[in-house]
Amino acid sequence: QVRLVESGGGLVQAGGSLRLSCSTSGSIFITNAVYWYRQAPGKQREEVAVITNGDSTNYASSVKGRFTISRDNANNTVYLQMDTLKAEDTGVYYCAVFTRAYDIWGQGTQVIVSS
Repeated sequence: QVRLVESGGGLVQAGGSLRLSCSTSGSIFITNAVYWYRQAPGKQREEVAVITNGDSTNYASSVKGRFTISRDNANNTVYLQMDTLKAEDTGVYYCAVFTRAYDIWGQGTQVIVSS
């Protein structure tokens, strides 16, 4: 069974940085796009960034220029570098992969940005 495991969340002051990691044990990242989503308290889950298997990237307008998604295929890991964090970036961050057969979500990692 394929699992995604996020890490790197925590408490940071506004203006600071965090790097989230999403790791898996297999090669699913090589053949599929990998997404980062987040869910703020009381809000719907929203897409933050995506990296395709061809290394194309796309970002939500709210994070463009501040967040960077990247991948390390050798280590089966996708990163989300988050800089110039704002209080509104607070939430639980999830990585996800969507295949034809199934959707896979990680358990999430909490990010709290204090203002």
